[in-house]
Parts: sequence; structure tokens; C-alpha cells
Amino acid sequence: MDGFPVATTPSPGLHGVDWENRVDFGRLREYRLSRVHEQLDASDLGAVLLFETSNIRYATSTHIGYWAFNKGERYALVTRTGPPRIWDFGSAARAHRLQLPQLYDETNAVGGNTGLQGAISPAVGLQRRAAEEIRSVLKDDGVGDMPLGVDVAETSVFLELQRAKVEVRDGQQAMMLAREIKSSDEITLLTQACAMVDGVYQDIFEFLKPGVRESDVVALAHARLFEMGSEFVEAINSIAGERCSPHPHVFSDRLIRPGDQAYFDIIHVNNGYRTCYYRTFVVGRATQAQRDAFTRSREWMDAAIDLVKPGNTTDQIAAVWPKAEEFGFKDEFDAFGLQFGHGVGVGLHERPIISRLNSFEEPIELREGMLFALETYCPATDGRSAARIEEEVVVTESGPKVITLFPCEELMVANEY
Repeated sequence: MDGFPVATTPSPGLHGVDWENRVDFGRLREYRLSRVHEQLDASDLGAVLLFETSNIRYATSTHIGYWAFNKGERYALVTRTGPPRIWDFGSAARAHRLQLPQLYDETNAVGGNTGLQGAISPAVGLQRRAAEEIRSVLKDDGVGDMPLGVDVAETSVFLELQRAKVEVRDGQQAMMLAREIKSSDEITLLTQACAMVDGVYQDIFEFLKPGVRESDVVALAHARLFEMGSEFVEAINSIAGERCSPHPHVFSDRLIRPGDQAYFDIIHVNNGYRTCYYRTFVVGRATQAQRDAFTRSREWMDAAIDLVKPGNTTDQIAAVWPKAEEFGFKDEFDAFGLQFGHGVGVGLHERPIISRLNSFEEPIELREGMLFALETYCPATDGRSAARIEEEVVVTESGPKVITLFPCEELMVANEY
């Protein structure tokens, strides 16, 4: 990638105003539901039954907080012909009717329960009741004789759907295809989310010094993101020193020391849309081994970004990254997630997934409107340090548009001696 990345997608303020076009949430809701209907029309499914919370938010525009994240107690149904329906956690259903009366009333936002992941015994019959209700809606909407796509559900739910004579198919692929192409509103929300992380990285760079713990950086990032309006902080990877190689994917209370390499991944949510955004620094002073690892990681990143254009395929990107054995791992399973690409949207890992593990088996063509994160990793020859870089990129007709803008062209030394 030549030169410095520049802001190429809009990143307006987070609040709605009358004097500037920003995110149109009505248009966003219509677009997302239309994408689900497009995938239903292109398949043999009559409907999709959704338990995974990212899918529920995408299809229904309902949200009750991240305490409910993928616990399975709320579910939604989208048929070919009817409005989206949500069975929610107790009073949340009434709240939807009050908050979005143009979309929900007593017929399509009701309380539901499938047993709280087994905490309520199947003997009570909640799963059977849910299956019967779903079968009834499918019949009313004229798709009762068609297969039902289900994304992620408990075994007890699948068993009751079978007993209700509902033909169950994999519905997750339809939802992944629906979420694959982002609208201009989605790209704006994703860019805003990255702009917030740009600012956090400035704070981290100024904060890094000997005696700071990995966990202190996590606390700083949480506080700043919530101050800026983040909806949820899903994870802050904070890794330093000998913990860099191999990558443990979890922070600790380790004290950062002079000369430590440190890398961070910030995953948070802005109005439903996530970031995945790594940066690597060194504290006080940098060795040649650390600089070399960063340079190599950057070269692999730039080679991948250069291929982000419509018509290219994901195997072409995976091919410019090293094999697992070339950077110290047994095989591609052992190294998965290090040289890696993944769609980012209402979920953290969306289509396309790009890696040597899968992309040569099923190459996916890049299309305008895709937005994904590219990640590279290079261990240093000192046996303890490593560099980790991640950029989020939009596929456009005019080429790749990078939306992660905190400087990453060369290894930055915090509080240099």
C-alpha cells in the first residue's frame, strides 16, 4: 500500500442533526430486512428462525443489551411473506412495541422462552410450545410446507421442531450471505466505530511506559470508548513482552517493562457495528529483531490490501501470506487467526473468512460493499517479541478504502529513551 491511509469513507458525528446527512436508521432497517428476504427468495427456505443475537439485531432491529448475548432466551422469525417476529425476554417485548411502534405490535413482538439453556427443564414444555407457535406462524404465512432455516439453537429446540414435523435446514448460511454486502449506512457506522478506536490508540500510545500493566491498558480503553459513546466493549486484547509469542488472545496483569513489544486489539460496538483493530508498539526502545518483525508483518499486510478490489478472490489474498510452518507453527489449524481476514459488521466474524485453512478450498469473489478486517502476525527472532497488525478495508470500485487510520507504517516507540 503506497503512502499513508486517508479518510475515504464518511465518519460524521454520532448524534443525529438536521443540518447534515448522517446515518438514516429507517433506511438501514429496510436494507437489512430486504437482504434477508433476498436470501430467502434465492433459497428453498420458507423462513429463517434466529437465535444468534447478531442475526436477531440485523433482521429485527431489536436489542436488549449484551447481558443477553447469545444466551438463547430470545428468538426471531423472518418468513418470505410476513413481518419480522420477535419472541423476547419478558417485558422486552412490550418495550419493542413502545420503542418501534411502526414495526411491532401485539402480533409480532411477544414474550417467549425456550428454557434458558436448560435451566428450565424441558419437562415444563417451553420448547414444545415455541415449536408449535413457530409452526403455526409458518402455516399462516403460507410457508408451512417449506423448509425452515435455523441459525444456532439448543438441541432441545431442534428436537421439538422435528416433533412438530418442521423440516429444519441450515439457516446460518443465508444470514451470512445477507450480511456480506454492507450498505452506505452500515459502512458509516463501521467507520465511526473505527474513528473511536483511532482516539483510543492515541491514548494508549501516550500511556505506555514501564510499570503499566496489560490490564491497565484494558481499563483505559474501556473508559475512553464508553466516554465516546460505545455501546459495548466486547474485548480488549492487551499483550506484552514474552506473552507476544505465541499469541495467547487474552490479557493479564503483567507489568510492561523497558523494551517490551506490546500489541492490542480493540473490539467494541457502535450502534450494533463492531471493530477488530490491532496495533503494535514498543516501550522505551526497540531492537532490530522487533523492527524486522514489524516490517515483515507490514509487508504481508500491504500485499493483501493491494489485492482488495472487485473481481479478485479470497484465495489470492491468502496466497500472499506465509504458510504456518514458515512462521513457527505446526499447521494451519495451529496458526489459524494469525494471518487472517474476516468480515466485520453486526458480528465480529462474518463472510468472507480469509485464511490458508479455508480459502483455497472455497474462494469467494470480492464484491463492492464488502468490508473486512485483515490481520497479520510475525514473531521476532528474539523468541519472545512479535508484531500484530490489523486493518479494516472496504471493497470499492476504485480500490481498497482503509478505515483504520491510526499510524501503522512503521514500528512506533512509546516514551522513547
